[in-house]
Amino acid sequence: MGRSIQIGTLFGIPFRLDYSWFIIFILVAVSLSYVYFPTQYATWPPAMYWVIGIGTSLLFFASVLAHELSHSLVSMAGGILVKSITLFIFGGVAHVGREATRPQQELWMAATGPLSSLAIAALFYGLYLLIAGVNVYVAALALWLAIINAFLAVFNMIPGFPLDGGRVLRSIVWMITGDYMRATRIATYGGYGVSFLFLGGGIVFILLGGWFDGLWFLFLGWFLNNATRATYQQVRLRHALKGFSARDVMARECPAVSPHLTLREMAQGVLLTSHSPCFLVADDGRVRGMLTLRQVRRVPREEWLTTSVAQAMTQVEQLSTVRPDDDAVSVLERMEEERLEQAAVIEEGRVLGIVDHDTIVRFAQRLSELKM
Repeated sequence: MGRSIQIGTLFGIPFRLDYSWFIIFILVAVSLSYVYFPTQYATWPPAMYWVIGIGTSLLFFASVLAHELSHSLVSMAGGILVKSITLFIFGGVAHVGREATRPQQELWMAATGPLSSLAIAALFYGLYLLIAGVNVYVAALALWLAIINAFLAVFNMIPGFPLDGGRVLRSIVWMITGDYMRATRIATYGGYGVSFLFLGGGIVFILLGGWFDGLWFLFLGWFLNNATRATYQQVRLRHALKGFSARDVMARECPAVSPHLTLREMAQGVLLTSHSPCFLVADDGRVRGMLTLRQVRRVPREEWLTTSVAQAMTQVEQLSTVRPDDDAVSVLERMEEERLEQAAVIEEGRVLGIVDHDTIVRFAQRLSELKM
């Protein structure tokens, strides 16, 4: 997912829309208003196709939000922080503070989403039965929403990690074996298998002349394959970091540079002799900020002669900080959530070191390789 905008909060959980959501919303609204409803209900007034189509699209994404909200409420009941819910091009995702610590907890967290979609499907089908002879527009809206929510429930129960069904599979294997990582690997194999089935199905559809369905299956297969790989990698990294703190992963040697140096002077001096990705900017023994290699590279080289370290650095008041005893997994999750490149490790007002995102990921990868 890319950038997102916050729309509001639900039960204290921030609700966001990823920019990619607008693409799928337009596609769903147009396909309903221009293709589905005109095909199924040819006698409607033209304006009603768009009114019902847009209304149905909004209620569909409200159903997706309810699906994710059900995951979130169960997570919160189990003591797991839910940072936000984001709707994006492929549906929705709840950003949780940590993974479940018990297989039974994950089973309930994963299963509530499809169960909520089934409940929503039943509600809309009940509405369809009640209103079918009274209002054809509302009945058509309710019937489509009943079908799509039932499909959403079935699709999410496919045992392809990280879909809900894949997480249900992991929780069951976890209960049987007692081994979280083994269960994750088995669920990951399921995710890859399902993604290859989608890719193969897409190719078959295209060969049979169904280009639209074929491309959609290929897109789903590609997305699930990437999501499976990325999720497994995240689980491995977080599992490897367990038991480590910010103190263990921070860089202690952060050279100090003067704020009065130009970037050209810095490049010709300390940048040539240091392997550190970041530098503390200090003046008269007082830390004024931090400068990273990324910040230096963002300044055009022709401006290095006139740009000072003080102009390019991050002010000390704006530094993201962590405590030395903070859990390394929590630090990494926060850095990824807030898109932080570095965070200063502070204790009693003193900078003990710097946690660099890429460094902590490499640290976790090395640990993971050693444990395999």
